[in-house]
Amino acid sequence: MFTTSMQILFFAAVLIIVYVYVGYPVFLLVGARLLPVGHRIDDKILPRVTMLISAFNEKAVIREKIENSLTLDYPSELLEIAVVSDASFDGTDEIVQEYAGRGVRLIRQENRLGKSTGLNLGVTSTSGDLLLFSDANAIYSPDAIRKLVRHFADPRVGYVVGRARYREPNDAQASAQSEGLYWKLESWLKKKESLWGSVIGGDGAIYAIRRSLYSPLRPTDINDFLNPLQIISQGFRGIYDPAAECFEDAGDSFEKEFQRKIRIISRSLNAVWRAPQVLLPWVQVRHWVSLLSHKLLRWSVPLLMILAFLSATALYWHPLYLFFIVVQVLFYVLALTGYSRRNRPRQSRVLYLPYYFCLVNLASLIGISKFFFGSLAPTWQTIRDPGAMGQPASSPTPAALAKKES
Repeated sequence: MFTTSMQILFFAAVLIIVYVYVGYPVFLLVGARLLPVGHRIDDKILPRVTMLISAFNEKAVIREKIENSLTLDYPSELLEIAVVSDASFDGTDEIVQEYAGRGVRLIRQENRLGKSTGLNLGVTSTSGDLLLFSDANAIYSPDAIRKLVRHFADPRVGYVVGRARYREPNDAQASAQSEGLYWKLESWLKKKESLWGSVIGGDGAIYAIRRSLYSPLRPTDINDFLNPLQIISQGFRGIYDPAAECFEDAGDSFEKEFQRKIRIISRSLNAVWRAPQVLLPWVQVRHWVSLLSHKLLRWSVPLLMILAFLSATALYWHPLYLFFIVVQVLFYVLALTGYSRRNRPRQSRVLYLPYYFCLVNLASLIGISKFFFGSLAPTWQTIRDPGAMGQPASSPTPAALAKKES
């Protein structure tokens, strides 16, 4: 009985992991090709758009972001640009105010309350028919807004997500290379999900929703995951358009990406908890399949890896399970070697891909723990060089001292 139970646990864990990384992409490929869901697109529609740029101590990038926003190919009288500052103190607000004469608004949150609370303030202080959410370091392609808004010609479309691409210079570090590969896979999945049903979640760098579908956020909410779930629960669709592009830099180290992913996963699980209707298959069955496969099962992979390893260890005398133990140990050795060389400008994919895979799954494990233990902080910190925030890298900000959260 014990042996049979361990075998069932082992094969169940392995099969789910294989499904997450191989089965689901194949399923999407077939589903998007054989059973696509079309929608109306009209390149001529020009709704009033409010671009909300979230910022906390973004002095290093905010000027470039504003200049980029002002030169986008969209009628200026139909585009409202607002920077929502979460009590920035590095000179970000002063730079934004320089553009007041060109129609750029500063919406300052006097106390450090976090991005979500700031967005609530930004939404109530603006008037566009569509809300376009963006980050301070996200540089849009000239036609990005036009590409996004054309999908709202279909009344069934509630949100549209653009494609955030990572800029990878020739001397990109391993973290940027790995993140680039990660986002190539994510972009492919989003494209197929959009064709088959609805894209899962938004992207804080570039996604738009109908103003009428915005729901006020709690401080610990993650807006680009919770709002899309709430919109789906109301019967609308989410579309992914890779032609609506923006560019941003990946984190300059694995550790910074690690902290960012922990925050995203813990708060995304909280978003599912806040919008439980999406867990009911009959609400939108295609979205339910994608949410389960793309997010919930993938986040559970580290738990499944542990289960597979432990169950195999209990059956170590059998050649099949002994082989699995050896392969998994060797994989972790490669990951640890990649960790030991993480500060090198470049390293072999044989090392940094296992390291990055383990890093992402460790972030999932910690993110799950944070969610279940209620450790969700409302504030965030840029993953870019802290020296760019107006303070030396070795001196944390007052807010960071009060509550360190990435």
